[in-house]
Amino acid sequence: MPDLRALALGAGAWGGALLALLLPGRVALAVVALLTLAVVAAVRRGRCAPGWLGPLAALVAVAGVAALQQVVVSTSPVARLADERAVVDLRLTLTSDVRVVAGRFGEVQVVEARVRRVAGRGRAWTLDVPVVVMADADWPRLPLGTVLDTSARLVPATDGEAALVRPLGEPSVVAPPRAWWDGAAALRASVRAVVAGRDADARELVPALVVGDDGGLDPDLADDFRTTGLTHLLAVSGTNLTLVVGFLLVLGRWLGLRGRGLHLLAAVGIVGFVVTARAEPSVVRAAAMGTVALVGMGSNGRSRGARGLGVAVLVLLLVWPRLATTAGFALSALATAGILLLAPVWRDALARWTPRWVAEAVSVPLAAQVACTPVVAGLSGQVSLVAVVANLVAAPAVAPATVLGLAGGLVGLAWHPAGVVAAAPAAWSAGWIIAVARAGADVPTAAVAWGTGPVALAALVVGCVVAVLLAPRVLGRPGSALACTGLLVVSVLVRPPTPGWPPAGWVLVACDVGQGDGLVLRAGAGAAVVVDAGPDPQAIDGCLDRLGVTAVPLVVLTHFHADHVDGIEGVLDGRRVGDVETTSLLEPAGGVRVVGETTASEAGSAPSVAAYGLTRRVGEVTLQTVWPRPGATLGEAGESAPNDSSVVLLAEVGGLRVLLTGDVEPSAQAALARDLPGLAVDVLKVPHHGSRHQDLDWLTSLGAGVALVSVGEDNDYGHPSPDLVAALTAAGARVWRTDLSGDVAVVVREGEVGVATRR
Repeated sequence: MPDLRALALGAGAWGGALLALLLPGRVALAVVALLTLAVVAAVRRGRCAPGWLGPLAALVAVAGVAALQQVVVSTSPVARLADERAVVDLRLTLTSDVRVVAGRFGEVQVVEARVRRVAGRGRAWTLDVPVVVMADADWPRLPLGTVLDTSARLVPATDGEAALVRPLGEPSVVAPPRAWWDGAAALRASVRAVVAGRDADARELVPALVVGDDGGLDPDLADDFRTTGLTHLLAVSGTNLTLVVGFLLVLGRWLGLRGRGLHLLAAVGIVGFVVTARAEPSVVRAAAMGTVALVGMGSNGRSRGARGLGVAVLVLLLVWPRLATTAGFALSALATAGILLLAPVWRDALARWTPRWVAEAVSVPLAAQVACTPVVAGLSGQVSLVAVVANLVAAPAVAPATVLGLAGGLVGLAWHPAGVVAAAPAAWSAGWIIAVARAGADVPTAAVAWGTGPVALAALVVGCVVAVLLAPRVLGRPGSALACTGLLVVSVLVRPPTPGWPPAGWVLVACDVGQGDGLVLRAGAGAAVVVDAGPDPQAIDGCLDRLGVTAVPLVVLTHFHADHVDGIEGVLDGRRVGDVETTSLLEPAGGVRVVGETTASEAGSAPSVAAYGLTRRVGEVTLQTVWPRPGATLGEAGESAPNDSSVVLLAEVGGLRVLLTGDVEPSAQAALARDLPGLAVDVLKVPHHGSRHQDLDWLTSLGAGVALVSVGEDNDYGHPSPDLVAALTAAGARVWRTDLSGDVAVVVREGEVGVATRR
């Protein structure tokens, strides 16, 4: 039996961290005090076993540490200077690798660091607090462990750091990384080098499997890994450490090591893994969970593993309380708990009628998946139906890909050609994992959408608890187990209809594609004109699937910004597609390249330019291109020229007049007002996701009864502008937003116009 007392210690520590981090300080203190008084009183009266004092002590200790860390950071001189947005001189130690992210005005470098010294406003301090450095793309990219001096402006941070650091000049390197960081960097580079000659996906997946280095992985492949429940392979996880250290132990036994020698070898392997994968809290967490898994594989593993898990959670949260709020920590802890507590019971049930190796192979991924399902659904908004099978099929390739990839990197440090040979099977194994992810994601119902609200997640938790209780009985009988398996196979291979969707009489749908545009006009049974494709192929593909669209006689991409064109593959994939039209301004280059490459490979032809003034009928849709006018000035007064070059369409479908405006900004809107005096429409696609930069006089003069805002939830731009929404509402329009309502359909029934939504 597992030692539940140790698990209770870990649960108490986790609860204490969440109380301190998620509740206001005084409220958290009051809750901790009340819990303490209640438990102590219950123990003294004999109504509660003394064993509850242990979890209570863990809760109080971790809550105290978390609160203390928050106070230290929030009251530090760095935080006070950040509140004043002061310009200071800093000495920093970089504690992470540089990540390049897309900013609002170009690429930005983001790196975590600790401030060792700060001087500003006539004073200087020596201290040690965490910060995040956000630098321009041309700032030097320095390796982890570098100590540097720089001048910077401090800005308040919001996620546990003392400040956000914006460097103002070139940094001065005070000290290079220590020798172990250089060694780790050399090994990481060697792992990449020995698979550099493989195909693009394999050469990125092997470093991800070995040391969690997934920076160059294709985003579409990452989505497939997410859909099939294989995402854990892309990050540093306990599985990585278990495979690497397990291989070292096998090698050690083969060399004659026993007892303490094996323990020492395991310790060296764990430390080496942490340094190579970067000694960040998330890596240490993964190492701790991997160590627990190793313990669980030994004699009396279930009991010892449970004790190890509880102690690991307690120690990790005492050192880094903020881990309690991270998805990686939750997934690692829950998966490990599921494997330790559930898998043995389910294995024994399956072993009644299947070979033991089959029972073990099925029970381990099944237990981990069930334990993690509510958290995964809360993060992704979906529940994978193929995760267990995908993990089961991919599992035989994970160990060789990881271990041989690492071996190739180590050998490559001494002799590169030998490293390439050693790593070749790792690349082949990675190819198998990639094939499993792509095939799994391509089945009709690889995952089902699930709400992320409290009610939806609570229902999912209840469902998982019921499944845990019923699983031994179901898995122990061949009839019920095979029946459930067959039902799952049918559910995966046959796409179920969405009840009530598409709504009868729909003529136009604004797809919920996130922060972008994806509009669908019904051109007939199973056919539609698509205007813009959004930023995500899966989002627009799913919307078209739900609408039953199998033919797209015309695709219009209003302009080449990523939030309008990056999803084009999702429109073209598996559908009969006619013409693809775009604007005449071939900017930005990245979007032009995406469209050109995708249409060439999927449609077999290059896109053409939408002809100004052309009126044509496409099935049940009549379209007129009313912008950009040849010779028009684009990007006036500092506006975006690509936005102002958006193809603007006046459409008629189902008896409604619809104006589709792309991202045109005020100067282009004013030109349209002059070109089309007295224009009146029934439906308006609000320009630029509801940006505050609009010609409100013109928009409100159109007389639209329905205004559609295609916008991403919690976007960083403040879209849509409250003033714009208020103005349109005051003008008589009903404003519908995809961030709040999901897919928004305009319907016409018996001459009446209505709106239906799907969230």
